[in-house]
This record gives sequence, C-alpha cells and structure tokens, in this order.
Amino acid sequence: MRLSLTQNLRAEQRLVQSPQMIQAMQVLQYPLLELRDRIEQELQENVFLETEEAKQEDKDQGSDSGPDTGLDGPPATRSLDDTLLDKNKLGEKTIDEQRVDEARHEESQMDQAYDTLDELEKRSADYAPRPARSDSDDSKFEAINNTPGPGETLSEHLISQVALLELDAGQRDRVTLVIYSLNKDGRLTMTPEELAVEAGSEVEEIDEAILIVQTLDPTGVGAKDLKECLLLQLDALPGSPPLARRIVDAHLENLSMNRLPRIARDTGSNIEDIKFAIDFIRKNLHPHPGAPFDDVRNQTITPDVVVEEIDGRFELRVERGGIPPLRISAAYRRLLHEAKAEPKVQEYLRRKIEAAKWFIDAIHQRQSTIERIARAVIDHQAEFLRRGIRFLKPLRMQDIADEVGVHISTVSRAISGKFIQTPQGIFDMKRFFSAGTRSDSGEFVSQQAVKEKIREIVDREDPKRPLSDDAIVQLLDKTGIHIARRTVTKYRKALGIPSSNQRKAY
Repeated sequence: MRLSLTQNLRAEQRLVQSPQMIQAMQVLQYPLLELRDRIEQELQENVFLETEEAKQEDKDQGSDSGPDTGLDGPPATRSLDDTLLDKNKLGEKTIDEQRVDEARHEESQMDQAYDTLDELEKRSADYAPRPARSDSDDSKFEAINNTPGPGETLSEHLISQVALLELDAGQRDRVTLVIYSLNKDGRLTMTPEELAVEAGSEVEEIDEAILIVQTLDPTGVGAKDLKECLLLQLDALPGSPPLARRIVDAHLENLSMNRLPRIARDTGSNIEDIKFAIDFIRKNLHPHPGAPFDDVRNQTITPDVVVEEIDGRFELRVERGGIPPLRISAAYRRLLHEAKAEPKVQEYLRRKIEAAKWFIDAIHQRQSTIERIARAVIDHQAEFLRRGIRFLKPLRMQDIADEVGVHISTVSRAISGKFIQTPQGIFDMKRFFSAGTRSDSGEFVSQQAVKEKIREIVDREDPKRPLSDDAIVQLLDKTGIHIARRTVTKYRKALGIPSSNQRKAY
C-alpha cells in the first residue's frame, strides 16, 4: 500500500453565507423584545452606533466648540495621540514613510466612509419616531399607576401563615420543607418517606408537618392527589351533601367521563340527586387550589404589524415597538479625520463603521421584509379581516414567497414570533398560513374555518342528544365540506371539545 500527497483542483458552485447575511437573517427572526436586547448589545460594543435620543441630548447640551469626540477635554485642543492613549487599543501612533501609497489608498476608503455616514444619516431620518403627544407624560404616569405589582406566590402565602403558628424550630423546618415541595397546584411532589430522608427525620414527623400544611389557606393544599384535595375541601365545607363525598371518594373517573347512570346505579341514588351533588362539587370545590398564586404573569403582546380599515381599504404599518432609530455617531467625525495618518487606527475605525452600517441595514431590511410579507398576507386574507375566522383562506408560505420574491425560509423567519393587530383581534402571523379542504363550490376552506364550523355545530346541538363525530361529518357534507371522521375527531380534540358521551346532559 503506497501513501502519497497529491493536489487536485475542482470547480463547484455552492452558497456561502457571509457574516452580513447571517446577521440579517438573525435580525429578521428576532421578535421585538429580543431585537431590543440585541440593539442594546450592539450599542455597547460599537461606539459608532447611537440612538436619536442620544443625538437630541447632545443638542440640548448646546456645545458650540465643535463636534464632541466623546472624550474628556476640549475637542479643539485634544490631539489624536491623547485620543489613542485613552482608547488603548487603536494601534501605533506613526506611519512609515515607505507606505505613502498605501496611505493614499486608505484615504480613498475613508472618503467612502464619510459617504456612508451621510447616507445612513439621511436613511435614519425615514425611521424617525413620531412626535410625542402633549399629554405623553400624563399617559405614562397613568400607565404606571394602573400597572399591577408582582403578586404573592403560593409558598410566600403559606410561609406567612406558618409564621403565626406556635411551632418549635424542628416543626417549622419540616413544615417549610413540605411547603417548598408543593407544585403550582398545591399538591405534594414527594412522598413522606422521601421528605423524611430529605429532612433527616422520622416519617411520623413529616406526616405531622403535612397535616399542619393541610390546615392552611387555601384549603386543599398539601394533598397527595386530586381525590384527597377535594375531600379536604369537602371536610371544610359545612353542610356538604354526603353523596358528594361518596362521588369524590369512589367515582371520580365516572364523573370525569360523565357516566351519571353508572354512578346512580352504584350509589343507589336517582339522577336528580346525582346532578345536585355534582353541581355542588363544581361550584364549591377547586381542583387546583394553588392556581390563583401561580407565578406566571400574562405578557403584554406588542404587535409588529397594525392593520386598519380606512375608507374600505386596509392600511398597514410596521410598528417599531420601542426600537430606537439608529445612526452613525457624528461625534467621531473628527476622529476619522485625524486617523488619516494612522493606518491601523484607520483600519479599526473603518471596521467599526462597516459593522454599524451592516447592522443598521439589517434593521431596515427587517422592517421592509416584514412589511412586504404582511402586505401580501393581507391581500389574500381581506375577507377574514372583514368577516371573521370562517372566511380565513388556505395559504402556503411558498405562495407568499413566490409573490414577494424571497425564499420560503425568509417568510418563515419573518413571521416567527411576530403578531399582527387586525380589526378581528391580535393574531400570531403563523395563523394565517394553513392547509385547506376543497368544497363543492370549488373553493378551498382553511382548517381554521372548518374548526370554527365544527364549534358552531356543537354549540347548536341538543345537550340531551349530543352529536357524534359521524353526525358532524354528515352535517359538514351538507355544507359542501367533505372530511373524514378521524379528521373531525382530531379537530374536536384540538378545540378542547369533549366527546358526545361526555357532553350529554341528563
């Protein structure tokens, strides 16, 4: 076997993504919150980037001695050498005389940098923020006053009650351990044996701590399962029907499946008594007593696109969502001018300018791409915007990509995590894209429209004679929509609609 080294040439075509392309794709995919974080990061890393607010602050300071370099001392007397010492990373201070030709080439490139500054300043004017209303301060103050503070968690609520109990140090530690072993519903996530090992105590002592927790508010916390949770609440309710306790103790599964005749047969009670007991259970017992103390807060949705109907036409605008307009800092013009004699300084500054330009271009391209894609979607879904979810048309990302003239992956990135505010409400932009079914009229009906139709059929049914999935299929056939029974079952479960047996009212 002979080993040797050889060289071969091969011609091939392949797509190589530049750092600028990767950055543009990332910026396009960012939701507004993540984009704001990315902008803050860029502002900290690149001294050439600044916001319009920073520019306004500079004007308010009223400096007439020339452009501010962002450094200490009067700009007119501060030398480039002092600036380089402060920066501590801009390179050497002199240039070799033998590189005069290279310096001239660098000077030409810096002239292009000046042109870049002028171009970006003009473009940033197009994205200037709208003038604030005269009552903006009052509106902000009112918003602050109407913003709820952080709520109390379940563990905090229980610990505050334990502080009022007369317990020794060991009992308090074990009770605290039990409290922090509860899930968000208020149920135990560990067995008494596991808690005993964790606390280094006896199981009997943990059982005592669990009983103490079960006496706290809300009633039902500290239970090991749903049955015990409901029984604790029944014991605390005066005048609870004995039949309700029997149902919770032995017939929870039958209750969840709406098997009232079986419960009546096993308990020897009539249907009316069963219905009365079940009604008492549903009105007075809470299967998740810890839910009101859940740590999760509803997040405010800031739409990326707002659509309004004006004079019969849909007008669209892309919201900035608090994204500050960016510009190249004018404070570094003098630094650029002085750097003509320093090649390494010049190279460093040029890289920073190019990085700032690429980032600003990526922001502008993001806004433009989202606007074009949203415009194409609105043109396809005009009937939905006017008449509701039943008129949502099937739409593929490939169709919008072909219409806008971009790749389908660009459409996917542009709508990912983005929301659109319409006359029908605020929707995730992905909701406008779905497959469909062809009706007898030849039109395609979207999945969302079919689901809405199924919901309407179930809402109109007789509760004592609920429709089976086969019956729903037949009703859809009469409207010209032909789908299989298993598809109806899948859509019904996706809508959270129980089966016909579970929907039946006795």
